[in-house]
Amino acid sequence: MQKQGTVVRWNAERAFGFIRSPDTDADVFFHVRDFRGGGVPREGQPVYYEEIHVAGKGPRAMAVQPVGAPTGKNTPPRPQAGSAHSAGATRTTGESKGQARAPRRQQPSSAARSGRSPAFQGLAFLLMVLWMGMLAFGAWNHRLPVWLLGGAAALNLLTFIVYYLDKSAAQSGQWRVPENNLHLLALVGGWPGAWFAQQMLRHKSSKTRFRATYWATVILNCAGLAAWVMRWISPNV
Repeated sequence: MQKQGTVVRWNAERAFGFIRSPDTDADVFFHVRDFRGGGVPREGQPVYYEEIHVAGKGPRAMAVQPVGAPTGKNTPPRPQAGSAHSAGATRTTGESKGQARAPRRQQPSSAARSGRSPAFQGLAFLLMVLWMGMLAFGAWNHRLPVWLLGGAAALNLLTFIVYYLDKSAAQSGQWRVPENNLHLLALVGGWPGAWFAQQMLRHKSSKTRFRATYWATVILNCAGLAAWVMRWISPNV
């Protein structure tokens, strides 16, 4: 899948750099041998690239080329002046200018896909208020131990730190935290910290499959906590 981004870092001595794109959570690594433009990459240069994922490492860019450079693929031959093809192309172009363009299907904005839209933020804050209210209510009615309040705060801080470390590892091409571990932290009660990390660090905020699983862990955790506090599940079990 071809994406567009901007070269944000370039190490001339080691001949590699990173591309930042709004469609990818982490900066994308690329090597000079994958650069198809003339000369060498420069920071701030807009580029197109093909993104791949290598197991245990962050995303990598292939076939990197500057925006505006000829791709070399699917380029129609230039017609010669006075040829029948040239006349036909001119006539077709003139006809197409008089035709109305077909309406383009509107794509969801990046804010909606990443959960930074006001609707998603309002839902997340409402769930956090309800979640903290259930914790406080459970501790006040002795259905939950009081120390669990401090444990929940520590767990969410740990979750945020793990997201930060994974984000740093993705940018530097180091070992990544498995996504299942991130989901486990959210499932046991670290989902508020995970949500803040996704929004503040812009990490794991645009992957549809990851966010679907994340919201499933939020629902399961809130439902389990509500069931416990409301004694739908006996605390003696």
